[in-house]
Amino acid sequence: MPPKTEFGRHSLGIGLYLAGVFFFAVNDALGKWLVASYGVGEMLFIRSIGGVGMLVPIALYLGVSLRMRGSWKLQLARILVQTLDSYCFYYSTRYLPLADVMTFYMAGPIIVTAISALALGERVGPYRWSAVVVGFVGVVIALAPNGGAAFHPAALVALLGSTMFAISLAMTRKLRDNHPLALVTGQYIGSGLIGAALSPMGWATPGPIDFGLLLLLGIVSAGCFLLITRALALAQASLLAPFQYSAILWAAIFG
Repeated sequence: MPPKTEFGRHSLGIGLYLAGVFFFAVNDALGKWLVASYGVGEMLFIRSIGGVGMLVPIALYLGVSLRMRGSWKLQLARILVQTLDSYCFYYSTRYLPLADVMTFYMAGPIIVTAISALALGERVGPYRWSAVVVGFVGVVIALAPNGGAAFHPAALVALLGSTMFAISLAMTRKLRDNHPLALVTGQYIGSGLIGAALSPMGWATPGPIDFGLLLLLGIVSAGCFLLITRALALAQASLLAPFQYSAILWAAIFG
């Protein structure tokens, strides 16, 4: 059960979000390594097999219904947006260093904060805006030594992915009445179908070890989304957004 006080809920949400960001960095490093040998569509397809293969047994064990509630249009839009986010991320890491891609993704907190105020009706005070802006300035400074990456066409793909990620967070917050397992399972089934449709373009049959790593990619990333989805059910998106900047540290280390 979630904590009864607002402070307790927010604290737990922040902790889960930070954990999710860390495991996203692990997922991203593994994804960057694999995308050098396999197409993005193929990765999304096999990744989804691993993710769904973990999520469904957990849901059955816990007795959680995977039926999603709320607007089916919003559910479908969320699946498409998150799939595009993942596609953009893996595609851009093929051509850019991991730390640079994560830096471009750091535009996300500003977008999340703006969406939270305009679309979700969240109260975004000066402290949250200040945290987001200061963090983004730090990110720009961090990017300066590798500023040439900003002129690579893949940088535009990374920025598109960042925007999709921010929009997906707002959508997830909007659908917070759904169980996280239901949201993430639906997301992975949808992205798997899209990945399967794209897989014939550049398919490379993986060996046993790489196939296992692609499945592991799905398991790790599904765990990340579970943590972040649960965090968004406990705390406002604008409150959590600045903590996304912790990804820069992990990206630099793993990169």
